[in-house]
Amino acid sequence: MQKTLSPKNIRNIAIIAHIDHGKTTMLDSLLKQTHTFRDNQAIEERVMDSYDQEKERGITIFAKHTSIQFEDTKINIIDTPGHADFSGEVERILGMVDSVLLLVDALEGPMPQTRFVLTKALQMGLKPIVVINKIDRPHANPDRVLDLTFDLFVELGATDEQLDFSYIFASGLAGFAFRKLGDERKDMRPLFEMIVEAVTPPKGDLASPFLMHVSTTSYDDYLGRQATGRIQGGSIKKGEYVTHIDEEGKETRRQITKIEGYHGIVKVEMDEAGAGDIVSLSGIPEVTIGDTLCSPDHIVRLPRIRLEEPTVSVDITVNSSPFVGRSGKHVTINKIKERLEREKKANISLKIDFGDSSSNQDKVTVAGKGELHLAVLIEAMRRDGYEFSLLKPKVITKQIDGGLQEPLERASLQVPEEYSGTVIEELSRRKGELQNLSTNEHGITSLEFLIPTRGLMGFRNSFLTMTRGLGILTSLFEGYIPWKGEIPGRKRGALVSMCQGSTTGYAAFNLQERGELFVGPGDEVYEGMIVGEHNRDNDLEVNITKGKQLTNVRASGSDENIILTPPRRFTLEQAIDFIADDEWVEVTPQHIRLRKAPVQRR
Repeated sequence: MQKTLSPKNIRNIAIIAHIDHGKTTMLDSLLKQTHTFRDNQAIEERVMDSYDQEKERGITIFAKHTSIQFEDTKINIIDTPGHADFSGEVERILGMVDSVLLLVDALEGPMPQTRFVLTKALQMGLKPIVVINKIDRPHANPDRVLDLTFDLFVELGATDEQLDFSYIFASGLAGFAFRKLGDERKDMRPLFEMIVEAVTPPKGDLASPFLMHVSTTSYDDYLGRQATGRIQGGSIKKGEYVTHIDEEGKETRRQITKIEGYHGIVKVEMDEAGAGDIVSLSGIPEVTIGDTLCSPDHIVRLPRIRLEEPTVSVDITVNSSPFVGRSGKHVTINKIKERLEREKKANISLKIDFGDSSSNQDKVTVAGKGELHLAVLIEAMRRDGYEFSLLKPKVITKQIDGGLQEPLERASLQVPEEYSGTVIEELSRRKGELQNLSTNEHGITSLEFLIPTRGLMGFRNSFLTMTRGLGILTSLFEGYIPWKGEIPGRKRGALVSMCQGSTTGYAAFNLQERGELFVGPGDEVYEGMIVGEHNRDNDLEVNITKGKQLTNVRASGSDENIILTPPRRFTLEQAIDFIADDEWVEVTPQHIRLRKAPVQRR
């Protein structure tokens, strides 16, 4: 059992950074150097990215809590998502901490996602500690990066106090930190000392009435829903009663059945927790994010957590293909709705609309911050055994001052110089407006566009193709602008199967000259399934199951070998990007297929 500490012996911080600037690796080093793990314990790399999709995508999706002990100070650290699509997670987490460690790559400097997370932190009045990470990279330029970081603070409207930030140089991978260039590169102790010195202890005291704001929720099969947040005042013991205040202001008296904190990345049970502690409380089955928990003798209602509105939505419907149920356990609309109902309770950054119950409709609309935000949920459902169809994602428009307005993004791209002209031409075609252009000494061109969200939908695939996989694209929500009119879609049509069966190498070989195929020999197809991309702008029905007519006459040399180009296989995001308005993505645990929408078929 952990004991209750005075707030002056607690530090609450979050780690924020651009994708791939090393924050998860930094956390690994901090955990190891405080001997949080046993000496004989096997530790995997990126220990905080425990979710399968995080390891596969190489990004942090869900915020993770950990706690380490440095001398007599308990340091609670939260690893936050770096991608703008998960802004809901970031905003809630920053409300629980008193400072942030802003990691910046010692070679690349501040990047577009750094702007997103830093803006949030500065707006909330937090004073960051800047960590110039990867200092041991070849060609690292820490002085330049520090200047660029200061310029970014100024640009984002930092106060004079925030501009006077503490900074330190480090290598999360090598496990050392130092305050001045030339200092000894030994261990992480200088960073621990800076955290204790520069981060203000949490406000509140143990003598005050109990008060806590619910920042996140989780679910346990045995304990039910759990409320996680920082205790803002007072203390709480297992078995005590609290008053729960929901969104409507309704007050309910509940008994706390379990208190859990963290030691390393493991939840540990506590008999008591006090002001400054970040804990999970059980015993409040109806609690949700933004609710207030307080002492029954001192009722206080804290302001609700306000999140940015979603900008993209997708309709999820039942799988109506001839292959329905071949690999999925849950295929009915009721099962799909049950799964999304659970998601709605735990994830308030997603908006899930089940429609009018009286209409008995067979679709659910899910809205999120971007295509990646939606894709993470869809991939999770797929892995849970669900089978369904997706329609083409749409942007969420608003009526503002009597006019139709749509979401706008600020897209930042880094591409080899020889591909910049093609990229500029394509984004301009998609209603993008070039804001900045520069090319560095290594021949990398940086572009910045203001472009409607619609213009980026479906662009990422073609962007990787036109830059031979060498381009980097990030985007941030900028605001709403008047509707920009029609944006051209995919230039090429689809090759659509006209019958059901197994594909043959013979048919595939003869169709290669018509376009790029998405299926290989022996794959199962059905009528209406998209089996390739046509070379021209129209759809073409094809028979890809046709076998060769066998005769007794052999042609010398012509029957020997056929050479097939490997088919293009889609990831979930690539499939969502590819489809047109009259096409669907069929999602099953084992397959991602493309098809023409049933209503479009004769």
